[in-house]
Amino acid sequence: MYYVPPYILTVAGFVVSLLCGKAFEMVLKEQVTKWSQDRSGSILSEMQSLSLVLPYVGISMGILIFLGSGLMLFGFTIGLSFLIALPMTLVTAVLIWSQLRKLLIQLEEGGSKALEYK
Repeated sequence: MYYVPPYILTVAGFVVSLLCGKAFEMVLKEQVTKWSQDRSGSILSEMQSLSLVLPYVGISMGILIFLGSGLMLFGFTIGLSFLIALPMTLVTAVLIWSQLRKLLIQLEEGGSKALEYK
């Protein structure tokens, strides 16, 4: 019996990431728009809500599945594939989340002018 690479798992991880990314985009736009209209409260406190964190975790899980199964396409075992993919995904997810926090702090302190490139 020959080894059959997990093509479906690779596509599923990609699709999960795309769908969760769209949900994340919609929730983030809604929260920033709502905050910019009434400017009550901190945008960072709204960022901790489950409606924004859950799609972000979904994006990260989809990326983990995509990377892990993608490595399996090259012949790595399932354990080694996900052992390599997990730290890559976690580090990337933490760095992107911290960058988003910094951008929202700039937006909160200086408005949209603070985000313009000089």
